[in-house]
Amino acid sequence: MRDTSEGATVYGLFGGLIIEAAWKKSRIACRMPFSNRILCSILAITVFSDSCLTAQDSAPETDLSASDVMRVISDEAWVLVDTRATDAYNGWALDGIERGGHIPDAVDFPASWIDIDHKDKSKKLAEALRTKGITRDKHIVLYSTTAHDRHRVGTYLRESGFRQLHYFNLKDWTADSTRPLIRYENFHLLVPASVVKRLLDGQQPETFENATRIRFAEVSWGDENASYSKGHVPRSFHVNTDHFEPPPEWKLGDPGLLNRFSMQYGFHVNDTVIVSSEDPTASYRLAIVLRYAGVRDVRVLNGGFTVWKVAGFPIETRSNAPGKIMSFGADIPVRPTLIDDISRVRARLQMPDKFMLIDTRTWAEFIGKTSGYKYHVFKGRIPGSVYGQTNFRGENSLTPYRNIDNTMRNAREIMSFWKEAGIGTDKHLSFMCGGGWRAAEVLTFAQVIGISNASLYSDGWIGWSNDRENPVEQGVP
Repeated sequence: MRDTSEGATVYGLFGGLIIEAAWKKSRIACRMPFSNRILCSILAITVFSDSCLTAQDSAPETDLSASDVMRVISDEAWVLVDTRATDAYNGWALDGIERGGHIPDAVDFPASWIDIDHKDKSKKLAEALRTKGITRDKHIVLYSTTAHDRHRVGTYLRESGFRQLHYFNLKDWTADSTRPLIRYENFHLLVPASVVKRLLDGQQPETFENATRIRFAEVSWGDENASYSKGHVPRSFHVNTDHFEPPPEWKLGDPGLLNRFSMQYGFHVNDTVIVSSEDPTASYRLAIVLRYAGVRDVRVLNGGFTVWKVAGFPIETRSNAPGKIMSFGADIPVRPTLIDDISRVRARLQMPDKFMLIDTRTWAEFIGKTSGYKYHVFKGRIPGSVYGQTNFRGENSLTPYRNIDNTMRNAREIMSFWKEAGIGTDKHLSFMCGGGWRAAEVLTFAQVIGISNASLYSDGWIGWSNDRENPVEQGVP
């Protein structure tokens, strides 16, 4: 939704111009209507001839003011690009600014993506540019709070053939409380590495004012040798997922088991827990389980342990004991509606006007070509479920939800392919996969952008298909 009115910070997802170029050499004033999409200059221009040139010919790079940005914010010929970290775009007030979030209608393309180590980086970045509407025929406004970020992206774009580039210091915008910013309703659920570092240093970043005991957990399937012993965020203790979803079915345990699990790892209802992992999906799985149990404040390191390493922060290899407790402090589950059991899913599937079951597995799993798991033989899908990734046919069904650095894609892009898949947020959304891991990540992203009427069908396809009396569909719907 477009909101370009001058006002206070906007929370949540749902919440002409005459160009004058003063030519120093010829001293000829060139005035043109903005609708012609021809730019001589906005503030200053390097003169290449005595004639007034189009932006495509002269390709001037200009610095804009907040007023300039306000004038072009709704113009389709212009694209505002936030070059800061994804966390800042989501809502965190980083780099010394007092207000977090992004300018309305801005897209994100962090400078850090350009230097990331990824085998398909060129392809991924080119795809991101297309998806975000960053094209050569548009005027591209690159903004950030540090000159490095916007100029790093500017250099990359110029090398890629872009010519109409403009720069803006976001501090000029955030300093004026009447300038609108959009921050996701629950941006705090995804924590940037820099904020975790500040917590470890004994500081109290925003949104942690009421935290009484902060704990750091590293999670994976298996013991510490799986990933923990190779390096983790300092002070983190290891959590083995087998202890809350035991083999051989790896199905979420009952309240009694979850109570024993919580005491074994020292989790208390009043804790603030920050979860990290080598595989980000494991973090989201544990985070949803802890919220369901009742832990007051559970968050995930956005992008996983990789972002911590890339940031160059200290890495610890020694083992930290979690510390047991005698009582969780509440009856589990405190939030019973966060996770759906099979009987609730069966009943709600009979109410398609109020309920949607979103399948976050791969297309091959959805049509019954594969079960998706070596230890599970049954193939197919639950009748009435909706494939959540629209036209995506790749091997990792989380790819449509993630940026190149495994952070959450922006809300506009997620909502766009959900709309194409026929998924409406006016209904209750229950997310499922094979056994609850992938769907937990997508559910968390939905919570971040402000979708509260959502839950996790934790047992997923495995739980459903193990009961052979349940109906099953296969093939392309």
